[in-house]
Amino acid sequence: QVQLVESGGGLVQAGGSLRLSCAASKSIFSTYAMGWYRQAPGKQRELVAAFTSAGGTNYADSVKGRFTISRDNTKNAVYLQMNSLNPEDTAVYYCTARSYLSSRPGHWGQGTQVTVSS
Repeated sequence: QVQLVESGGGLVQAGGSLRLSCAASKSIFSTYAMGWYRQAPGKQRELVAAFTSAGGTNYADSVKGRFTISRDNTKNAVYLQMNSLNPEDTAVYYCTARSYLSSRPGHWGQGTQVTVSS
């Protein structure tokens, strides 16, 4: 069973930065592509950033140039560095794990709230 635990959310002013962390319960990077999704109030959940099966990265257009996904294989951890935050980034952010054989994440963390004040 894969468990994902996010941390690092909080309240930040517009223009500020936050770094989200996701700890996986075991070494899964060899079989799962990790990613981050978010869901704002009244909106559908959307992909923010993710590693591809080929080891590359994908970003939502709205965060390109501002957010960076990274990972530390030795710690079974994935990170999302978020810079130049704006109020539209306010959402619950979820860490995800997608099997390389699947097109959708099969495991989700509990989510961490990010609130950006104007």
